[in-house]
Amino acid sequence: MSNLLRSWITSANAADTDFPLNNLPYGVFSIGEGEAHCGVAIGDMILDVTAAEEAGVFTPADVPVFDVPFWNDFMDLGAEAWAAFRADLTAALAEGSAKQSALELHMVAQSDATMHMPFAVSEYTDFYAGMQHAKNMGSIMRGSPDLPANWLHIPIGYNGRASTVVVSGTDIHRPLGQTKAPDAEMPTFGPCKRLDIELEMGAIVGTGSTMDQPITVDQADEMIFGYVLLNDWSARDIQGWEYQPLGPFQGKAFGTTISPWIVTAAALQDFRTATPPREKELLPYLTENKPGLYDVNLEVTMQPAGTDKATTITRTNYSRMYYSAAQQLCHHAVCGCEMNAGDLLGSGTISGPTRDEFGSLLELSWAGREPFTLDTGETRSFIEDGDTLTLKGHAQGDGYRIGFGECRGTILPAVKNPFE
Repeated sequence: MSNLLRSWITSANAADTDFPLNNLPYGVFSIGEGEAHCGVAIGDMILDVTAAEEAGVFTPADVPVFDVPFWNDFMDLGAEAWAAFRADLTAALAEGSAKQSALELHMVAQSDATMHMPFAVSEYTDFYAGMQHAKNMGSIMRGSPDLPANWLHIPIGYNGRASTVVVSGTDIHRPLGQTKAPDAEMPTFGPCKRLDIELEMGAIVGTGSTMDQPITVDQADEMIFGYVLLNDWSARDIQGWEYQPLGPFQGKAFGTTISPWIVTAAALQDFRTATPPREKELLPYLTENKPGLYDVNLEVTMQPAGTDKATTITRTNYSRMYYSAAQQLCHHAVCGCEMNAGDLLGSGTISGPTRDEFGSLLELSWAGREPFTLDTGETRSFIEDGDTLTLKGHAQGDGYRIGFGECRGTILPAVKNPFE
């Protein structure tokens, strides 16, 4: 028997919709030249919760929280308010709801909407927590799959740029930067030649922590508001020249794309799955008391400019990660680092054990030494101008799915070099 929750929105009852009543993800949208409003995806529609709050249908707090074009104010209310609002939404959108006539006034078609960033990013941290990806990178770069000495003990990460996190559908210009060929005496400056993606999930911190106060993994798990798909665009040649000894910098700072809908942690509870067996025992502060990963199917498509066909270049699953988002958040705060509502944590590249599960073009083409062929007949090692890369993901339930929507970006040519 299907576990699909049925809604008076007919399209939400289809088995293949990303947005059944079981999901109810949060986003920000606008219609035409109108103001951006907070919304909830349901089937092929969006419930305008900004308008519903103004009409008094929902009052999650004593003061308005949906009168701004981001979900941060709602996140600040805390976990009890999150759960209460989700319960109210579910009841109001279910078949037989007494609120149907009131909410019908505040429904808009997704096809008419322009999506915006669903939350204001406070800080952005990206991790390196996929074992297969780390081993592949070692093999490609150093000729050995051996992991760094610290890798099996801590979730390695770096602080990225919140200023260039953008919503799906935003074009990305090929970055300019400094690179150096292996046989060259001096570096050169110009457009990146080895542009890549990284298939990731992003965890959104909903409630913060206090400076100087560590948090447990269990506390960290409760602090996570929801998840998005995340594409950590990567300029491999720029990164390769700059990363010694302090790690990624300009090769990662030019753009990070996320999907437009925040799928709440509550919507994913039935899809929890454990992290893999530890190859080395973790220190006690990183021990999980419940499964920390989620069974989320992921894929990436690539579509060259001027073609009408997108090729699926990889399929994998979020459960391939070695560290969970809660472990990452716990480790991030353990030194006393203050975490804020709206912080975004990138999981790190998600790759499985076989090539058809690799989460970056660097791995798929083995650093360009083994180009792959698209369904259009074209070959690729790295991204060319005009290519559109799309990340998709969903958790598959019994008769329903919890989807994230698309995480899509098209690469435009580099801007004119201002130094020539």
